Amino acid sequence: MGTPLDERDAQAVEVLDRLSDEYPDSTISLNFTDRLELLVAVVLSAQCTDERVNKVTGDLFEKYQTAADYAAAEEAELADDIYGITFHNNKAGYLKSIGETLEAEHDGEVPDTMTALTDLSGVGRKTANVVLQHGHDVVEGVVVDTHVQRITRRLGITEEERPEAIETELMELLPESDWQQSTHLFISHGRAVCTARNPDCSECVLEDICPSSKRDSDVDLASGESWE
Repeated sequence: MGTPLDERDAQAVEVLDRLSDEYPDSTISLNFTDRLELLVAVVLSAQCTDERVNKVTGDLFEKYQTAADYAAAEEAELADDIYGITFHNNKAGYLKSIGETLEAEHDGEVPDTMTALTDLSGVGRKTANVVLQHGHDVVEGVVVDTHVQRITRRLGITEEERPEAIETELMELLPESDWQQSTHLFISHGRAVCTARNPDCSECVLEDICPSSKRDSDVDLASGESWE
C-alpha cells in the first residue's frame, strides 16, 4: 500500500534515508580527472547516457587536454571526435565556444561561480551545479535531471514540473547537507528500479510510501498519465 507521509519534508527525508541504505556507494558515474574534463563530460551528457559519454571521452580527453585545445579545434573535427553522442554537431560547437571563453576570460581555467559557468555555451544550471559540486566542492543547489524530476514527482515530494522549480522545492525540503547526495541516490534508484516506462514496484524499498505505486494506484504522478 503506497501511502506517503503527511508532510513533504518528512517524506523527502524518509526517502533519502531508505535510498542511502539501498545505495551506500552512490556517486557520479561520469569519468574525469580534472575540472575541464568534468565540464566537458557533463555538457556531453545532456540527453545522452553517462555510459555512452564515458566511451567517447576516453579518447577525447587524450586528444584535448586544455581549454586552448578545444578553442583551436576545427568544429567539424570535434564533431567527428564525439560522434555517437546525442546532438554531437551542436555539442561540438559548445565545446569549441567553451574553450574560447575559458581562454579569453578565465585564463584557461574552469570558473567556480554559477554565473560564470552558466555564461558558457551549452551550460545551464544543472550542468553548473554538477561542476561546482564535483569540481570545486561548492554546493549551491540540487542537480535535477530526468531521474530526479521523475522520482520526486512519483513520490509526491513535489508537484512542480520544471527542473528549476523542483530544485527550489527540494532545497526547501532537504537539509543542505543532503543536496548533493540526494541527486546520486535518485539517479541510482531511477536506473535500478524506478525506471521511466516500467518501474519494478514489487522490488522497490519505497513502495509502501509511494503514491504512484502500480500495486494500488492507477496513475503515474510523474507524468499524470495512467499506468499501462
